[in-house]
Amino acid sequence: MFFELLDQFHAGHCIDAYKVFGAHAHFENEPGVRFMVYAPHAKNVQVKGDFNDWNGSSHWMKRFNDKGVWSLFVPGLPEWTLYKYSIETQDGRWLEKSDPFGFYHELRPKTSSIVVNIDNYQWQDKEWMTSRSKNFDKPMSIYEVHLGSWRKEGHEWQTLSEWLNQLIPYVKDNGFTHIELMPLTEHPFDGSWGYQATGYFSMTSRYGQPQDLMVFVDECHRQGIGVILDVVPAHFVKDAHGLIEFDGQALYEYNNPVDANNQLGTLNFDLWKEEVRSFLMSSFAFWLDKYHFDGLRFDAVAHMLHWDGNKTRGENAGALAFIRRTNYYLATRYPEVMLIAEDSSDFQGVTKPTFEMGLGYDYKWDLGWMNDTLKYFKEDPVHRRHKHSHITFSMYYFYSDKFLLPFSHDEVVHMKGSLINKLWGTYEQKFSQLRLLMGYMFAHPGKKLNFMGNEIANFAEWDEDKQVEFSLLKFPIHSAYLRYFRDLNLIYRYYSALYRYDYDPKGFYWIDADNANQSIYSFVREDEEYTIVTILNMTPTSYEDYVIGVPHAGNYIELINSEKDIYNGCNMCNFEPVKAYPGYAHNQPYHINVRIAPFACIYFLLEKEEQ
Repeated sequence: MFFELLDQFHAGHCIDAYKVFGAHAHFENEPGVRFMVYAPHAKNVQVKGDFNDWNGSSHWMKRFNDKGVWSLFVPGLPEWTLYKYSIETQDGRWLEKSDPFGFYHELRPKTSSIVVNIDNYQWQDKEWMTSRSKNFDKPMSIYEVHLGSWRKEGHEWQTLSEWLNQLIPYVKDNGFTHIELMPLTEHPFDGSWGYQATGYFSMTSRYGQPQDLMVFVDECHRQGIGVILDVVPAHFVKDAHGLIEFDGQALYEYNNPVDANNQLGTLNFDLWKEEVRSFLMSSFAFWLDKYHFDGLRFDAVAHMLHWDGNKTRGENAGALAFIRRTNYYLATRYPEVMLIAEDSSDFQGVTKPTFEMGLGYDYKWDLGWMNDTLKYFKEDPVHRRHKHSHITFSMYYFYSDKFLLPFSHDEVVHMKGSLINKLWGTYEQKFSQLRLLMGYMFAHPGKKLNFMGNEIANFAEWDEDKQVEFSLLKFPIHSAYLRYFRDLNLIYRYYSALYRYDYDPKGFYWIDADNANQSIYSFVREDEEYTIVTILNMTPTSYEDYVIGVPHAGNYIELINSEKDIYNGCNMCNFEPVKAYPGYAHNQPYHINVRIAPFACIYFLLEKEEQ
């Protein structure tokens, strides 16, 4: 098995390279640690650490094969030993490097790798693991979290063990189904939020030890919450102790500096090199295998599809081959795990299977929907009639891929403003707009993602040095909004019409998509059990007796109204069931007469067994 994995590694088809490379502690038979590293251009390699006073002259690694793998077994080393690789280049320089396959590293600014046993945790989530799925026909409302700034004590990070009793109950109480964690790979600069990494197999030491993360994921599963991890396959940081010119020459990056360097100030992975492909694929599999994550969100996919993300330079064929290979192997090994692409391009077939020459992801972030929607909600309602297609356009292309609707961290940083501050209106009007926006999001086909703070109408732009403004909840208008957001989550999870046919056209159809003059939209979400009619009033005009066509006879019950008083609305609601009468309206065989408040999002429910 050992030699087979090495052959697969060099061929670019290994997703288990972490079982060979890195520092593996042996506690039975002959206690000690086996070190193995890939450095094909190195003249010599030493292991130095606290066990030899950081003098590697007594611990020279030996060439294990003729393709650049070096190995050394050091007897007697205990867990938590600190170490680095000291690499002599062909031109006589000595480089000190962290272990690319290290399972744990020191907290910045220190750079040593740490020997740790990642195989001794006793998982308690068997029931969850055997029943989980890709959730295509299930509800999925994701809470995106930057662990370092969800809550803080002063300027100090809290630990994963503290979040067990804070984050998990909060997510569960507010109706989310999943947590998405921004990158947890080790990284030197806090302000990169983990997107500029050095340790692709190492949980960052900022929040605790590897077993703490295992306990956290395990408890999430026992509480019925899935966990998705953000991973970064496109680029890596230039810090000297990391992957840059690892053995004195370009190894993980492209040999050509034009291809290697990017506008982010980082280095692009050379996705044509077979060993780099195995390195990254093994990193993804590692997080699924050792930490039981339920999904991976792949950052900056567009940056890989075209050379340096520049469409004018053409497609990067090597990167495309890498993506398809990665998703094929991961889907084969972990068929129930979700593979999610953050892709800002118009590349076709992102979620089509690889055997159809698609990229093989399960979901794609719908950044077009996000941009069009936010542009619309920034508009003065007087002018929204001229932007009517910003709301309808998404359904023209929606079934071309499996889209996920995101209001992510990307939209609330770098002077973009918080979500509520993007919206038109006065202080109170912004809350009406935000309730309307979220009601629209939860009724639209596709799974949902919201960044932390969206659920309480955080007014400040996200700052990784400050926690979410939970103190806002002492103000009634914010606590009422959180109640509305929670109710949306609970309604979404309970009524299968809102998720069962997300990716089947029979689950959605417009009632009226063309009423630009009044800026009122209406549509149906439907399955075998429920019909839900959604009405969106995008203006401050109210209506006492508005006619809406509906598909079935029966009594329609107002399921939720964004302008109800408990949500700090004007309370212009439909308090009694609304009967559908025969007579065509909006090409539907029946119609209902309803009250519509200014800026209202209303769901009307018809249970089909009661028709």
